[in-house]
Formats: sequence, structure tokens, C-alpha cells
Amino acid sequence: MASSSGSKVGVEGSIPQSMTSRAPTYHLMARPAFGAEGRRIRLFANHFDVKLTMPDAVFYQYTITVTPHDVRDKNAAQSKVYGRKIVNRLFEIYSEELKNKRFVYDGERSLITIGPLPQNNFELTVVLEDSSARATAGGAGDGSAVGGDQKRSKRSGFMKTFTVAIKFVAVFPMRSIALALRGSEREDGQSALRVLDIILKQRQAERGYLVLRNCYFDGNHTHLVDVGGGVCGGRGFHSSFRTTNGGLSLNIDVSTTIIVKSGPVLEFLLANQNIQDPRRIDWEKAKRKLKNMKIKTIHNKREYKITGMSKLPCDMQTFSMKERNSKGETRTVEMTVYNFFQNIRKITLTRSASLPCLDVGKPQRPIYLPIELCHLLSLQRYTKGLSSQQGALLAERCRQTPHERMRLIADSLNDNRYDKDPLLNACGVSIDKRMTKLTGRVLNCPVLKAGNMEDCIPRNGRWNFVHKTLLEPCELLHDQWAIVNFSGRCDLRHLSRELIKCARNRGSNIEEPSVFLEEDREWMRSDPIVRVEKMFKKIEAKFTGPPRFILCVLPEKKTCDIYGPWKRKSLYQFGIVTQCIVPPKNIRDHYLTNVLLKINSKLSGINSLLSVECKRSIPLISQTPTMILAMDVSHGPPGSSFPSVAAVVGSRHWPLISRYRASVRIQSPKLEMIDSLYKPGENGDEGMLRDLLLDFYKTNGGMKPAQMIIFRDGVSESQFMEVLTVELNQIIKVFEHLGDTTMPKFTVIVAQKQHHTRFFLADSPENVPPGTVVDTTVVHPRNYDFYMYAHGGILGTSRPIHYNVLLDEIGFKPDDLQKLVHALSYVYQRSTSAVSMVAPVCYAHLAARQLSQCFDLSETSGDELPIRAGVPQLPELHEKVRSSMFFC
Repeated sequence: MASSSGSKVGVEGSIPQSMTSRAPTYHLMARPAFGAEGRRIRLFANHFDVKLTMPDAVFYQYTITVTPHDVRDKNAAQSKVYGRKIVNRLFEIYSEELKNKRFVYDGERSLITIGPLPQNNFELTVVLEDSSARATAGGAGDGSAVGGDQKRSKRSGFMKTFTVAIKFVAVFPMRSIALALRGSEREDGQSALRVLDIILKQRQAERGYLVLRNCYFDGNHTHLVDVGGGVCGGRGFHSSFRTTNGGLSLNIDVSTTIIVKSGPVLEFLLANQNIQDPRRIDWEKAKRKLKNMKIKTIHNKREYKITGMSKLPCDMQTFSMKERNSKGETRTVEMTVYNFFQNIRKITLTRSASLPCLDVGKPQRPIYLPIELCHLLSLQRYTKGLSSQQGALLAERCRQTPHERMRLIADSLNDNRYDKDPLLNACGVSIDKRMTKLTGRVLNCPVLKAGNMEDCIPRNGRWNFVHKTLLEPCELLHDQWAIVNFSGRCDLRHLSRELIKCARNRGSNIEEPSVFLEEDREWMRSDPIVRVEKMFKKIEAKFTGPPRFILCVLPEKKTCDIYGPWKRKSLYQFGIVTQCIVPPKNIRDHYLTNVLLKINSKLSGINSLLSVECKRSIPLISQTPTMILAMDVSHGPPGSSFPSVAAVVGSRHWPLISRYRASVRIQSPKLEMIDSLYKPGENGDEGMLRDLLLDFYKTNGGMKPAQMIIFRDGVSESQFMEVLTVELNQIIKVFEHLGDTTMPKFTVIVAQKQHHTRFFLADSPENVPPGTVVDTTVVHPRNYDFYMYAHGGILGTSRPIHYNVLLDEIGFKPDDLQKLVHALSYVYQRSTSAVSMVAPVCYAHLAARQLSQCFDLSETSGDELPIRAGVPQLPELHEKVRSSMFFC
């Protein structure tokens, strides 16, 4: 691509309507070379070498279609549990017809055999005796449940009959894995790897483990930690085969998920809502929490899936049932669920009379069970969101030191005894029991510049401002700011004095505020929106115009329900920069310094810069106008239909790489690709990137970026090409829309945090030191990637960030790119420590999170935000704060 030399452009000039996008075709780039700079250290990786002793083995893939003879068995035919039973029974019954082939089944539609079946197509019949709990799920004939169709209970022996169609699809030779290890991009190599992963998955499913993709969890109580609310953190393990630069490996790691505590449903609801009296249960909330959970009844030991709840309590909810008199005549009568169990089934109900029943039927055929007879099954994943307290407790109780994690990984490998697995043996797979040894490199930490251009040299990824001042401190005059207090525990005058003292020690001129506002006690129990409205009326009465800054004291951290309405009011309506705090009892200088760093950043100050920024000596960046973008998409809690939040931050004031501006949009739920980078509308481009580009032009005297470095967070390997074909092409369209005939050079890097590769020092129980980079042995055999520890881990085992370079038109040398990524972890203005991921991505996280707190993004938010194409639309940030780092 041709590069602009930084020429000036007409920002508001005419836009060629006929211009068409160049729509280039991209491919994932190959690794150009390996890095060499840095101090060498010896490491272990949680990868185990895999040898293929039978490379000529061939996998044959077939699709399986299961059709029930009775339409009422449709759900069973689609169930993974039933699917495995059906396929296992199929190979038992028809072992001769299928030539006793070893098989792998993914629980859905794929069947893989080692070697071919005698025919390409089969259609076979399988009969299963239904010993499961849902044998009479529709009837009351045995008192298992009430409501629905009683005829179902008459099905003799509860036999289920299925037709199983098997159809040949493809061949995957094991030899293709060897080609993938040499850098081949053939799809059958990845398909063969997926087969090996399915073998692992099938093994754990047969052992009764909870299977979540490539993670496995058992019901061992020693692996569960209570985090409150009726849920536990369940410790399991992850295992997957990986093609690496050093050969085929098995990646094993410790994994954690949230599991519902087994036991009485009623006890779960009381714990989940943190109450003791069942009469205080919020049943609408309970209905949402329980939906799709599996239960077992204590009176007949049958299993069901919860589909809803009765609208009436147990002693008022009726259903129709047939009864026969002494003459043999039948009639239909209405009976309450409570009376049925008490009088017909002779089961004493002590707590259910006034409580709703659980519905385990279908919308048109409800089936009711008294709640006290129902127990939640073990090993059920909890897919709803955790509170901040639960999240903190989970992190604390599931944390392991590097030494402990190494031991747990070794135990997982030994416990699974992969060397005894007949399918792996049949494939000729041999797994080494020793962790992979490799060499890492520790890069020198970058030097920072503080006030008076004084050097600030980090140690172990940390630094401080003791005896130092801020590089560009802000100024707040007496009548420009206020302190407001929603907490009755804080002395505002004392807080003000201490903050001003700290600011002056850091070179910032902050005068005592003209206004101190306390919340009226009468409003403390009101709705948060009302409390915020009342406080802003007080502010308006004290100031002739909006103040420049407000320090807001909240009563509690993170969970405070005032935060969202407060930020919405200040940022969107009044255009006021605010900083929310929950000060500790003993306010120390370190705490106030961290608060000051955030305030200074929001008010356009600069806390520190990289020395190479000041000297204009960043390779390929300081010499050519360069813009850095970071993009992220934040999704709602698992299982929710909340809209997703897309955030993009862009650098400004080139050649600086420490100042950013944000643009945020709401998009469809679970949509990972950002669809509004370029969005043509009635008034031109209404997308996210346009304002960031115009801001770059403005802060650089009309200079456009000749280079653009794009960091993308949150996408998986399967989505790498979409980043290039969907998102990058949108960015190109924005430039074309602004009238550019030449495009900047692009470098696109994906940053991944959600992976399972960990590194351990070979000669120390401590965490890997900050600055460690690994780009050999366990990296991709062809693609351009590397792992980096930019931060210094204190608690638990540090996790590296996996950087994948998809495109590099700028042409960085590997060492220069790795040093740039390392340096970008030191420009995070909110703290005095390096962050694990580059600072621009962290800012995108913050911007997305703050927006989701400002607005209720649940399905009830339609009355609060305008809707377009079914997605809520955000109002514009107030022009006074639009270009600030309000998200800091």
C-alpha cells in the first residue's frame, strides 16, 4: 500500500460520492523473524510434547442424524447425553456391520472413526430403555409431576426408538498434522487436531465430568469453593492439542468455572437473594435464575429441567386430572397441586403451600412440582453474572502460586492417564509427562519522564512519585470545582486539605473548592436517580454555570448504584468531568496520589511520558505521523440478551502515544465484530472512527496519519480473518469517505488474554519477571505471534498476553515491535505500575464498562434510550468532555 507522507487534508471538504472501496484481500502474515534482544532466562511452559508414532492413521468423518419414531422424543434426540447413549448402543448392536471400528463422537452431529466404515451411508434403528428421570415427564400417573398428558405414562417400559442415519463427509489423515507443524495452512490439519481434542472430550464425558469446550470439571468437593449466593467456584482443568513451533503439544492448565451448589431449590433461592424468609423471595428474579436448571425430585428420584414457575401458589394452582368412581366411570376434575400431593400421593408438604410451583413442562403443557420436593443436581454451570464481592472472593480463593499451579497441572496429567487411553493409542499418540523447556527474554524496562524532565526508572514494573512532580500538572481554581458527598462517614474539609496538600507536593496547583455539598438525610433511601437529581439541583444553585470538575464521594465501592446515574448526568447532560471515590478511614498519601493521577488525566494533564516519546526516538513512529487505535467489545452476562458495547480509543497529539480519546457505541447482543466503525447515515458518516480521525487531524495541525497501529482485543483465532475483512475494511471506508486517495499503512495486532499457556521460572518459585517475552517453541509454527509479561505479578500465577500480528505493512522489526508493545504497557495514566495489556486496550475496556454502568442495557432500557434496528442508541457525550480522557 502506498503511504501518505503526512500531508494536510481538508477536514470538512467535499466527499466524492462515486468513490469505491479498494476492498483489498488480506492473508494472515507469516513470522518474518524472531526477536533477539533481552536477557535470557530458562522457563517451563505448561505444554507437553506429543509424538505421533502412527502418522499413516486416517480419520473418517461422518454426520449423524438421529430421528425419533415418536415426535415426543424430539428433545431426547437432540440431547448430548442421549446422543452419546444412542451412538454407544448403536456400536454395541451393530458391531459386526460396523466392523468393530473405534469411534469418536462429539455429542452432536460428528462421528469420527479410525479407518473407514464398510459403507458410506447407513440407516439403522436403535431402541433405548428410558431409565432417565424424564420417562413420565408429561403425566401424573405415578405422581412424578402434575399436569400435561397422562397417556405418556402408559408407554410400555418407556422404550424410545430412533432411526440413526450415518453419512460419509471427509477424510483427515494424521499426516496432515505434520504438514501443519511445517507451516501448512491446510484445513485438514486443524480438523485432525479437533479429532484428537474430541477424543479427550469423550473420555471426560464418559467419566461423568462437566464438559465446557476443552475444560473439564468433576464433582469432587475438595475442588469447590463457596463464593456465596448459592454458587461455588469449581476447579477443573483444560486440555487441548496445539501445533507449535516446537512440534505438536498438549496444553494442560488449571481452569475455574461457576457451579450451582447442589441441594434444595428453596435453600439456593434464599442464599442467592441473601434472605432467610421464603416469603421475601423475589419470584420474578427467581424465575430468571432457575430457568433451564436441572432438578431431581426427592420423592421419586426423577430428573427434570426447569422451564418456568406457576403464577399461583401451590395451594391455589390447579390442573385437570381424570378420576374413576366405583362404577368404573371417569370424569375430569380440577385439583390443586398441594391437594394432589397431600391427599393422593400422601406426601406431607410443610413449606410449599404459599409458594409457587416449579414448572418442568412446556408452554402449552405445564407440569408442576412443589418446590420443597426439588433438589438442584450437582455439576451445573451457573451462567448468570456474579456480584463484585463474589468475583473478588472467587479470585482470592481460587488463586494459586506458580509452584501450586505447576503441581496441579502435573496431577491433572497423571490422573487422566492418557497413555492408557485406547483411542489415543490407536492413533499412535504418545504424550511426554515433562513440561516443555524453553528460553525467554527479559526486555529492559522503559525509562519514564516526570516533572522537570526528571528520570523515573521502574523497578519490577512499578514506580512512584515520591520526591517527584507530575510532568504536566492540571490547575483547579477556587471557583472551578466542588466536592459532593453521598456518604455520611466522610469529613469533606479534611479530605480537601489532604488532597490539596498531595497535589501541591506533585506540582499541581489545586485551590480549596468553593462548594462543599452534603446529601440531605431525607433522600438517602430514595431511588439513586432521584438522589442524583437532587444533588445536581444543589450544584446548579451554587454555580452560575457548570463547574469544571466535581469530586464525588460515594458510600460504597463498585456496587454503588449511584455511580451510573451520576456519570450519566455529569458526562451526557452537563459536560462535567468527575472523579468518584470511596475514601478509606485512614487517608494516606499513596491513595491520594492515585486519585490525583486520574484527576490530572481527565483534566488534560500528563502524569508521565516515556523517555523515547520525549526524545522522538520510537522506531518508525516518531518519524512518521502515526495513530494508535485500540478496539474492544464488551458483552452482557452469559445467557443474557443485553446489547453489547463496542469501544474504540485513538491516540492524539502525535508523536505522543500516551494521550487518547474514546468513541463508544451499543450493538447487537453477542456480536463480536464491531459493525459501526463506518456507518453512513443521512448526515454523512456516523460511525465511531470518524470523530477520532478528525480529532487526530485537529491536534496535529491538519496532519493525517500515514501509519495506523490497530490493537484488537477479545477475538479468537477463528475470527482473525474477520478482523481483516470486516473491521479493517470499514476503517478503509472511513478514510475514503473523508476524501483520502492514499491510505495509511496498517499494522493489526490481536491481544488475547483468554488462553491457557502459562510460563514458570525453571530455577525459582516466583512469578515470571516483567518484560519477559517468548516467541519460540510454544508459538504458532507459521503465524506471527508472541507472549509477553509486561506486568509484575504479586498474587497468584501471572498470565501473559498473547499478541498475534495479523498484518504489518509498516514493517517493524520483531525486536522493535516487541519493545513498542512493552512500552505501551507503561503509559497507563491511572497507575504507577505497568499493566498486563497495552494501555490503549485497557482504556477501551474502561470506556465500555463506564458506558454500561451509565445506562441500563437490559431489555427494559427502551424507555431510556432511542431504539434503531432493535438496538438502543446512545446520546452524544457533552462537547465539553468528548475529547477528554473521561474514562480514566
